[in-house]
Amino acid sequence: MLYATSEQAYSRVAVFGGVYANHRALRAAIEDARLRGAEAIFCLGDLGAFGPSPNRVFPLLIESGVHSIRGNYDESISRGLEDCQCGYTDPRDNHFARLSYRYTFANTSQRWRDWMGRLPAGRRIRLGSSRLLMSHGSPRRTNEFLWESTTPSHFLEKLCDDHDADVILATHTGIPWARRLSGDRLFANVGAIGRPANDGSPAVCYAMLWADGGAVDVESIPLHYDHEALAMEMKAERLPEEFIETILTGWWTTCNEILPMKERRRGRY
Repeated sequence: MLYATSEQAYSRVAVFGGVYANHRALRAAIEDARLRGAEAIFCLGDLGAFGPSPNRVFPLLIESGVHSIRGNYDESISRGLEDCQCGYTDPRDNHFARLSYRYTFANTSQRWRDWMGRLPAGRRIRLGSSRLLMSHGSPRRTNEFLWESTTPSHFLEKLCDDHDADVILATHTGIPWARRLSGDRLFANVGAIGRPANDGSPAVCYAMLWADGGAVDVESIPLHYDHEALAMEMKAERLPEEFIETILTGWWTTCNEILPMKERRRGRY
């Protein structure tokens, strides 16, 4: 992967993934992160999909100085591919993925397609004395699903070893979790701000990370925004009712088949 590398050492940063064209949650996340003292804000990709009017998120990211990387959705849109490369296998999941991708592609201007194509696939920074690596799915594959219940610690340890990182951050699944590894190392899925985490709350989430001595600590921050206004926008754009229900209720109505059993039991469907 082509990584962007910063020599600057930070002490406190905010990181989120899966904007999914949710400009309202994006604005709220940026404001909240600044109030909490974030020195920099990072986005782990998938800027469009699911939500309405994707062109609205790009100026917000640029004007606010958010450092973004490219997710599978951004890669597909920028290259004009046939699908989102989401990694689904279930026919129903793929049906809704196609609807979302076609809408996003049709409503993303060429200017922003080109801009996404220039984003790095990953990013390295220093947080305190720790080497932090940001990826979309994982450092080895953009659309890799790493679930809390099925990802063994020894695999995460190997990712850190193979990619010279003390901390690895990812998103893609949209469900936040974190695990402390040996030697004060850490893996964290930062969640998504574009849709809820299938927990029955319309709030979304992002991660705040800070240096604590020789280690890094992470907190998942619940974020409330005007989700009802977003649902109205989605309805006006004639997006699937299933998507709108998720925004309003916090329960996933699609993309459930990819979930491992433990994660699926936490949902409604």
